[in-house]
Amino acid sequence: MDSLLSSLFSLEKQELHILNCMAYFMMVMAACSFVALLFDKVPYGRYASSKYGFPVNVRFAWFVQELPAFLVPLCLVIWTSCAKTSLPPNQLLIAMFFCHYVQRSLIYPFLIRGGKPTPFISFVLAFVFCTYNGYMQIRYLSHYAEYPAHWVSHPCFITGSVLWLVGWLVNVHSDHILRNLRKSGETGYKIPTGGMFEYVSGANFLGEITEWAGFALAGHSAHSLAFATFTTVVLTSRAVAHHKWYLAKFENYPKNRKALIPFLF
Repeated sequence: MDSLLSSLFSLEKQELHILNCMAYFMMVMAACSFVALLFDKVPYGRYASSKYGFPVNVRFAWFVQELPAFLVPLCLVIWTSCAKTSLPPNQLLIAMFFCHYVQRSLIYPFLIRGGKPTPFISFVLAFVFCTYNGYMQIRYLSHYAEYPAHWVSHPCFITGSVLWLVGWLVNVHSDHILRNLRKSGETGYKIPTGGMFEYVSGANFLGEITEWAGFALAGHSAHSLAFATFTTVVLTSRAVAHHKWYLAKFENYPKNRKALIPFLF
């Protein structure tokens, strides 16, 4: 893989420049997505529509679309000369990324019960994003990211790491609650309860947003910030849409429950 990257980028400075441009482009796409999502919902799950292409089996879609975010980083770490992977901050940040995507690509899809098919266009866009982001995050962390001595004891790194862990736990626990809403043979939607769902409609989204906000704080780079920003834009839109949908569908939906931020929003 080193030879492939060398053929694409004659100088390391050139590749770093490209990685930086990728981060800035993701920020631009986050802004564009923010505007677009004011007029439409992210088209998968309960908002899936045939206008976004033919349906793809939900388990297959989740497995394939998330897999590049695991496989691309794995190839970069194993088959390239990783100049920075011996450093503790880089190791821990890479581990955070892998931990999320091992769960999301290799475990989560096979736990899905039912679920509406994913429109083909949504599936392709998710696949492209995971490939793009997987390369950007891990290539930067494994080959270019430089941190001050003892960065792992810096308040930003410690706070970010704690936020990441809390967010990851909330995300995984919330997914568990959603999977177990219906008993075997039951169909239809139910009101989620327990965990952070007692406070917000988008508990799983809150968990993932918190994860990547913590990752961005600990990583202290344009690349991690771009990822956290894009994730926040997309998942905030989805949390708000879910909240409105729940309120419209269930007369007994808890009125004190917020969309995404407990007691506030």
